[in-house]
Amino acid sequence: MNSNSSAIGRQFLSLHLLETLVAVLPVRDENGAPKSIVYGGAERHMITSQARRRAERIHARDRANAGRGALAGRATGIRTREWALLTARELTSEHGWQQEEAIRTARAVIEATGLKFGEPDKKTVANLTRVLLFAPADAGTRIAVHIAEHAEAVRAWTEVYLAAQTAAAAKKKRGRKDKDTVQEEPEEDAAADVKLPPVPAATRAAVLTALAPRDAIDIALYGRFLAEIADSPNVDGAVQSSHAFTVHEAEQVDDFYAAADDAKLDRKKNALDFLDAADDAGAGMTGYQSLISGTFYRHAVLDRRRLRRNLQAAGMSEQEAEEVSVAAEAEFVTAFVEAFPEAKKNSTASTGSLPVLVLAFEGERPYNYAAAFQAPIDESPIDKNGEGPAGPAAVRRLLKHHVFVSQRRPDISAGRALTYDPQINELLHTLDDTGVTAVAGIEELTA
Repeated sequence: MNSNSSAIGRQFLSLHLLETLVAVLPVRDENGAPKSIVYGGAERHMITSQARRRAERIHARDRANAGRGALAGRATGIRTREWALLTARELTSEHGWQQEEAIRTARAVIEATGLKFGEPDKKTVANLTRVLLFAPADAGTRIAVHIAEHAEAVRAWTEVYLAAQTAAAAKKKRGRKDKDTVQEEPEEDAAADVKLPPVPAATRAAVLTALAPRDAIDIALYGRFLAEIADSPNVDGAVQSSHAFTVHEAEQVDDFYAAADDAKLDRKKNALDFLDAADDAGAGMTGYQSLISGTFYRHAVLDRRRLRRNLQAAGMSEQEAEEVSVAAEAEFVTAFVEAFPEAKKNSTASTGSLPVLVLAFEGERPYNYAAAFQAPIDESPIDKNGEGPAGPAAVRRLLKHHVFVSQRRPDISAGRALTYDPQINELLHTLDDTGVTAVAGIEELTA
């Protein structure tokens, strides 16, 4: 246990959320269909944790960059394959390099540091890394500054590196020829055996420093894994997220749609006779899209100790890490409540959804309450032995589950519940012994 463990209270902040969504499609599988799982013997709709985490990360990053929220003005990261292009853009716009040379040099430097790129003969991927790399947003700027400051040495190394790379590519191409062909001339073999020269040590150190997590708060929160460069630090994220799933059986509709062709409709409106109008009959395009509805349960945990450790490992003092961690926790909870995947947002208004209930509490370990919904909720009327609408029924189940668990786990703190549904607010005040305190704002969810 570290020296500031008493200051952070219990190590884990557990968050549980219920949300009701109507006619949405926030995530899809490879066939364009809604994702689903089977749980408790029933098929459930699912929203993956990856989709949720990205929405939360982007929500917090955009607020910080706009000067809003607890992390206003703090450094954040971006996850992209375009680091060579971002570096080249800085070289051209800020340091006066020609675009072609800038891209060629940036790719060579980053590639020689250890990141693999797409095939050079495939223009669409030639300057993209093969993996997405989550790094501080200013990494490209920092790499460009180093290249510009050491332009002469980097340019000389780049020419040698690219020449050797061309020779290596030629050798690889010859190796694909029929094994029965005549052996190549000795001088060709000698040219093909040229090895790629290592990037200068100072340049490699500059690239690694630029790509290191440093003070990017979202990397400390969500972590990153980079296998291609052994000496570039990975980060075990402080946030654990589960997939969201419906608390009842899946309900799906395949919605038929017809899209109008404006130009065709204009011609039809101005047609001189009915034959002309008949030629322009029919929709411009038709198709189907799957839509889902339901009440979802989702869960996330913040490891406060891990967050502080990540920030200190990135170079912050213990005091600074403590201050930033408090702000990061507040912003993480805000994003958990407010952010939503943006797929189909313009046709479903899904991003306007607000939770039915958010339950927060602390403990010495994480607590996942998915088991409360192993038996799917029966939405038939209560007087017919059902549980009624899924939203209120799920709230009753979740709080009952929390009371039962907290009576047996003394490390769990008193829970705090936030709702944006007036019916659920009334329900909270009628339930006995819920073990939670109703709060009126997101900021009150953190202790």
